[in-house]
Amino acid sequence: MSAIYLHQLKGWPNFQWNNDALAGILGDVRFRQGRLLGSMEGLGFNLQDEATLETLTLDVLKSSEIEGEILNHDQVRSSIARRLGIEVAGLIPADRNVEGIVEMMLDATQRYDRILTADRLFGWQASMFPTGFSGMYKIVVGCWRNNAKDDPMQVVSGGMGREKVHFQAPDSDKLDNEMSQFLHWFNAENTIDPIIKAAVAHLWFVTIHPFDDGNGRIARAITDMQLTRADETPRRFYSMSAQIRIERNGYYAILESTQKGTLDITEWIEWFINCLGRALNATELTLAGVIKKARFWNNSQTQDLNSRQKMMLNKLLDGFEGKFTSSKWGKIAKCSQDTAVRDIQDLIDRNILVKDGSGGRSTGYLLSEEILK
Repeated sequence: MSAIYLHQLKGWPNFQWNNDALAGILGDVRFRQGRLLGSMEGLGFNLQDEATLETLTLDVLKSSEIEGEILNHDQVRSSIARRLGIEVAGLIPADRNVEGIVEMMLDATQRYDRILTADRLFGWQASMFPTGFSGMYKIVVGCWRNNAKDDPMQVVSGGMGREKVHFQAPDSDKLDNEMSQFLHWFNAENTIDPIIKAAVAHLWFVTIHPFDDGNGRIARAITDMQLTRADETPRRFYSMSAQIRIERNGYYAILESTQKGTLDITEWIEWFINCLGRALNATELTLAGVIKKARFWNNSQTQDLNSRQKMMLNKLLDGFEGKFTSSKWGKIAKCSQDTAVRDIQDLIDRNILVKDGSGGRSTGYLLSEEILK
């Protein structure tokens, strides 16, 4: 017997939840959310810009990672910085697909107060797939999926003969009506707590699954849009997508069980709120890094550096993986070995870098402990 999914239940899409069961955790998260925003307001605009840049970079990277797509960190960061007018060292060009995902995320969070329309969603999805292909497969781009010949649309895993159906979306001929209901509800003024509304919107959208591809990332962009509305500021200081990436298995498990459950979605909303709470906890590490970098660049020893030095020092501050050598400097900064050695020696003379103890061509370099105090 085939499973019955949420959108096939009588009463869909009239979700219910137990406000009393959610009151405690919701109150705690709202308090921590307010405390975070209050503390950030005291840091000044430059630090707020840096925190927003780091958070949005995480959002784009991790939302894509959830779907198995690994984007280039420096390209994402550079694209966001350029679009927001934030001055940072070492900006590099970004690929078209990176620019498209960044464009979607910034439209959702920086223009959070504008209504969400079908055309706007079409633009988001088209920006993610500028060639009209997802991998090697041609997909419908910039409109609802139109796969009547292939209905039902199913999310399936497992090899041939061992397929497991995790979810079945509404047939494509129902999408106009389904999305009209969703968008009317999302844009309407109502008495639903804005965090609960973010949880409901996320679940509702992925249930409709209106596009050939990109539904998960668009659902998380809609979630960020609603959370930005809750914060009433385009500055972002916490990343829900980064936390979902950490809890990806649990995320997919709760979505699947909810899809096969009832219209009482209290359990899903509880998971969502708790995940948001853990995202707020993780933000403390991000902000600590932002403050450390600000202190570093305000130091008199780090003034008047060239663009290569600024870019490479930022990589060290962000947590460079592996041994940091002059040959890696030359390769990343696109300069000769002699130029790399001169750049590094200048930083050693300024007591910004120190050798890691070994010698020869494989000598590694670290940030001085003194400069980090």
